[in-house]
Amino acid sequence: MPPLPIAFLLLPLFFLLLAATSRAGDPSPAPAAVPQPRGFYINCGADKEVQVGSIKWVPDAGFIAVGNASAVDKPNILPVLATLRHFPDATARKYCYTVPAVKGSRYLVRTTYFYGGFDGGAEPAVFDQIIDGTLWSAVNTADSARRGMSTYFEMVAQAQGKSMSVCLARRPDTKSSPFISSLELVNLEDSMYNTTDFGKYVLSTVTRSAMGAKGEIISYPDDQYNRYWAPFMDGNPTTESHSSIAPADFWNLPPAKALKGGITTSRGKKLTVQWPPLELPFASYYVALYFQDPRTASPYSWRVFDVAMNGKDFFRGLNASAAGVMVYSNMMQLAGKTEILLTPNGTCPVGPLINAAEIYQIVPVGGRTATRDVGAMEDLARSFKNPPPDWAGDPCLPRQNSWTGVGCSDASPVRVLSLDLKNRSLSGSLPDSIGNLTGMNTISLSGNKLSGPIPDLSSMQNLTVLHLDGNQFSGAINPSLGNITSLKELYLNNNNLSGLIPPSLKTKPGLVMRTEGNKLQ
Repeated sequence: MPPLPIAFLLLPLFFLLLAATSRAGDPSPAPAAVPQPRGFYINCGADKEVQVGSIKWVPDAGFIAVGNASAVDKPNILPVLATLRHFPDATARKYCYTVPAVKGSRYLVRTTYFYGGFDGGAEPAVFDQIIDGTLWSAVNTADSARRGMSTYFEMVAQAQGKSMSVCLARRPDTKSSPFISSLELVNLEDSMYNTTDFGKYVLSTVTRSAMGAKGEIISYPDDQYNRYWAPFMDGNPTTESHSSIAPADFWNLPPAKALKGGITTSRGKKLTVQWPPLELPFASYYVALYFQDPRTASPYSWRVFDVAMNGKDFFRGLNASAAGVMVYSNMMQLAGKTEILLTPNGTCPVGPLINAAEIYQIVPVGGRTATRDVGAMEDLARSFKNPPPDWAGDPCLPRQNSWTGVGCSDASPVRVLSLDLKNRSLSGSLPDSIGNLTGMNTISLSGNKLSGPIPDLSSMQNLTVLHLDGNQFSGAINPSLGNITSLKELYLNNNNLSGLIPPSLKTKPGLVMRTEGNKLQ
């Protein structure tokens, strides 16, 4: 099941905000003493740091090597929406930001898009976004652009290595440049959303609601992880808490402000809430519901009721005390309109209530390229002085967005099988770690400007074709090439190699070798 289309993944944010705004939708500045939430806050296309409330946004130059920066010509615009980075190169299969991470740690990833007519076009491009090797969703901001609004997407994912990549990619219907306004990676606690197997899934945000709340979106500094909680009202009565709320008492650490309000009904009545306020496509979802009795704690301050969702039991005999409680389902099948039904216990002195809720679509991870291969390909990209523009992120995945010139297997984990970058004016050298690509069967780097020695490739026992002709490689031919049992074609002609041709290559049966145009004996 693909991720939800954009209409279900976002809450548009008005861009006509004061430059001092501390968080989306809240014009009051954050207290100066509040520390910045842990993570990275990247202002795409910017050339200097900008402080927005307590959050310092940094330029994106250190996280991406491709694309063009552009200003957005709109008055009174939020600083993080005043610039963007766009990607006019239609030959690249993807355009990737690479952000440092801690392997095994959990992150909230947020991408924000504000078109603002930066390219003089009538409407923004439609394109895909990718996290590591997983296709996240399509990005279609046309409706928000017509209303002069920005659009954001969120995902909760786990770092599989020392960095995470967030990429944009063209689709068959992409007519103009993909673009991005800002990118956030926020560290989450290990206890948050910990019933999800993040080795197999990521969580794509559908919505996060503060029930019975009015006014602005709740976010940082009220939520120390800068999650967005949108006000939700319906025709039911509302209530406000008078007791102290400790977020640490709840799984997922919701902000106290999101639990202050609630939707309720009178004693003995069932409470029906149509939430989320949209129709869901059939998929699996993570749902978290939060309850807290708003009355001052006492021996009589208890509410007991059953919780059902779309007619199925969610939790029976829930006691929503003044301390509060959270219940969840981590693999719930939902489709269409969704209804929460709270049915009170017959002796409960007050009606049921609900304070906050979250829902995420569960998205299967789109496979993984072997860690050893990823490391070797990243080393190779760094060794080239001018690698192809899409050489960032996962080398193989998604398959339609693999690196230019890279062929990969269908196995799990995915292996790099071939490299074809002939006649691309590449300069640089080959790192020793290229030998870690033990699944490789073909390397074709003919007609470039690569230099330095040829490294030891004897561990690449599946290699059948090695074309390094027409470059500037120097030094002796590495005798380890004779130890590659499967090698059938070795083209080293027209380089700056010198010394003796190793006997193991001269006498290797079935090998077609070319060495002319060197200083070999």
